[in-house]
Amino acid sequence: MTAPFTSILFDLDGTIIDSAPGITATLAYTFETMGVPVPSPAELLAYVGPPILDSFRDRAGMSLGEAAEALAIYRPRYLESGALDSTVFPGVPEVLRAVRAAGIPMSLATSKPETPATLMLSHFGLLELFDIITGASDDEVRSSKEDVVAEALLRLEAFGADLARPVLVGDREHDIEGAAANGVPTIFVDWGYGSAAEQAGSIALAHDPVELQRLLLG
Repeated sequence: MTAPFTSILFDLDGTIIDSAPGITATLAYTFETMGVPVPSPAELLAYVGPPILDSFRDRAGMSLGEAAEALAIYRPRYLESGALDSTVFPGVPEVLRAVRAAGIPMSLATSKPETPATLMLSHFGLLELFDIITGASDDEVRSSKEDVVAEALLRLEAFGADLARPVLVGDREHDIEGAAANGVPTIFVDWGYGSAAEQAGSIALAHDPVELQRLLLG
């Protein structure tokens, strides 16, 4: 039987890894260090997934300079203690291994910079399952999901992947929008951080990893 997709892109935060504890704790530290009020836990959770500079600007109302200052505080603290304050969603490693066993080329496509993303996947023993690791550039110049997906497709093409029927797996509306800007459909997973309203525009909804594997491999 032919698999429904010829290459698969995976988001990281909220899709593979529950990284919220480390991210929200590091954000709280960042706001405290800057001497500004720390948002509520629910508000901090909304920061998980989208590019962090965008969130500093759009959610915290920071200027470009303030966002750069916040990032300079956030980044080393997150690498030091936040990145590994996370857990893998149960059942997801089995999906990744099944995709790998099926021989379908697979790339990470995350708005998290590649250094912490690689660190996290290596820590949880998942790094070797991916053919390509694509994330935001460490300087955050490439951080929008649209740009990350475009870069992942370029790298998959150079790898020799068949891009006739690609798909992205993600949990937030910016995943759907960024993939769509590159002509890539999205399967939405509902165990992540996105609300039900953010599912709009996805081609399918996976309620658990077993269902996701069925959607990906047929």
